[in-house]
Amino acid sequence: MAKVVILGAGFSGQTAALYLRKKLDKKHEVIVVNPWPRFTYIPSLVWVGIGRMKPEQTMFELAPVFQKQGITFIQAWAREIHPDRQYVVTESKDGTKQKIEYDYLINATGPYLNFEGTEGLGPDNGYSHSICNIHHAKMARDAYLELVSRMEKGEKVKILIGTGHGQATCQGAALEYITNIHNDLVNRGLRDKAQLMWISNEPALGDFGVGGIYAKKYGYIMKSEAFLKSLFAEQGIYYQVQTAVKKVEKGKVIWENYEGEIGETEFDYAMLIPQFRGMNIKYVNKDGEDITSKLTNAGGFMLVDGGYGKNWENLQPSDWPSTYQSPFYPNMFAAGIAFAPPGSISKPFTNKNGTVITATAPRTGMAAGIIGKIVAFNIIDMIEGRSPSHRESMAEMPGACIASIGKSIWNGSAATILMYPVVPDFDRYPEYGRDLKICDMEIGLAGAWIKRTLHSMFIYKMKGNLGWSLIPE
Repeated sequence: MAKVVILGAGFSGQTAALYLRKKLDKKHEVIVVNPWPRFTYIPSLVWVGIGRMKPEQTMFELAPVFQKQGITFIQAWAREIHPDRQYVVTESKDGTKQKIEYDYLINATGPYLNFEGTEGLGPDNGYSHSICNIHHAKMARDAYLELVSRMEKGEKVKILIGTGHGQATCQGAALEYITNIHNDLVNRGLRDKAQLMWISNEPALGDFGVGGIYAKKYGYIMKSEAFLKSLFAEQGIYYQVQTAVKKVEKGKVIWENYEGEIGETEFDYAMLIPQFRGMNIKYVNKDGEDITSKLTNAGGFMLVDGGYGKNWENLQPSDWPSTYQSPFYPNMFAAGIAFAPPGSISKPFTNKNGTVITATAPRTGMAAGIIGKIVAFNIIDMIEGRSPSHRESMAEMPGACIASIGKSIWNGSAATILMYPVVPDFDRYPEYGRDLKICDMEIGLAGAWIKRTLHSMFIYKMKGNLGWSLIPE
C-alpha cells in the first residue's frame, strides 16, 4: 500500500488529489494537508473586492468533499519536510504538531504573500489592499465601499491598482480588478468622480509576465499591448509600467522605474499585488541538517526537473520542467506555483540602481490544474512500477485568461486571452514564438458567460459533492 501526501488544497492540490483517488486502487491512501478548512475560488475575489459577490459564494468546505471521495483531510500547516525519513511535520491551529509519513509527496502549497517585501504594503500592517485571499478581499471591499460613499457625497478620489513589488506576478488579477472598478463606478453613476491609475512592473502594458501576446485578427497581427492600450483609453485609465513600488505610505506610493528615477503617486485607495514567494517550509535531512537551500531556489520554490542556472538569453523551452519531480528525491513533486521556474518568461530588467523590475512567470489557475494532473499521473506510474511517463512543460502548455469587466451575464463583459504555448518557442514558431492559429484576444459578453460558468461549475458542483464531474476521463 502506498501513502500519498499532498500539501495544499488549491487548484493543483485538489486536482492531484481527485485524480489520484479516482485512478488508484482503494488500498492506497491519499491525504491532503491544508491550513484552511475551506477552498476559496480566488478568481472570483475581484467581485468580492467591490461588493458584487458575497464571500460565502466563493467558498466550500473541503472536508465533506474529500470524505465522500475517500480522501483523508488534515487541517494544519506544513512546517517541515524530512525527505530522507519520508515524513512531514504539521502544526494545527492550536499549536499541536503531528508527524505524517508518506511514500510520495506533492508540494502544492501555493504562494506566500510577501507583503513585508515592500515597506508599508498590505492591509494588515500597511496602507494598501489585496484581493489575494478571502480575508483581504473583504477588507478591500469595505474600504472600497467607504470610498464609494465619499464619491456619492461629491468627493473626487484617486484609485491606484497594480503590482506592489518589482518582482510581482499576477498582473491579470490586478487588471481584472481595475476594469471591474471602472464598470462598477459607471453603473453607480460615479465614474467621473474617480481617477483610475495602473502601476505595474511589466516591461510593456499587456505583458502579463509572459512576454506579451500576439493574435491574428481579420488579417492583421495584434499585440496585447495595443489591446490593453485600447481598453484603457476607452475606460479612461492612466497607466505606468516598468515600475517597482519601493514603499507605501498613507496616501502615496514611492516608486522606482527602469531609468532609476524615484517618484511618488498619491492615492485615496490602492490595491497592489505583492511579490509571491514559496511557503516557509523547512527541509531537514536524516542528520537533522537544514537542506532547504539545496532543495529550493532563492525565492523558496522547490527545485524540480528544470534547467536552472542559465542566463535568460540562454534559456531554452526544454529548460522548463515537465515532470515536476525533485532531482534529489524522486518521490517528491511540486505542483502549481510551488515549483521553481528556471527563469522569467518576460525579459528581466535591472536598473542602474540595482533594482530588479521583472514580471515573474505566472503559474496559477489553468497552469496549476494541468500540472496537478501531470504530477498525479506520474505518481500513479511509480506506484504501479513504471517510470514517470507524463510530461507537459509550460513551453508545451496552453494558457487562458478570462478577465471580467463587470459581473452581469446580461450586460457584463470580459477580456478573453488565449495563448499557446505559455512559454514562447521560437524554434517551433520562429516569428512570434507562439501558434497564432490558437492565440486570440476578444472582449465581449461571451467572456462574461464563460467566467460565470467556470465559477458556478467549480463552486456549486463541489458544494453539492459532485467533485468527479470536474475530472474528465
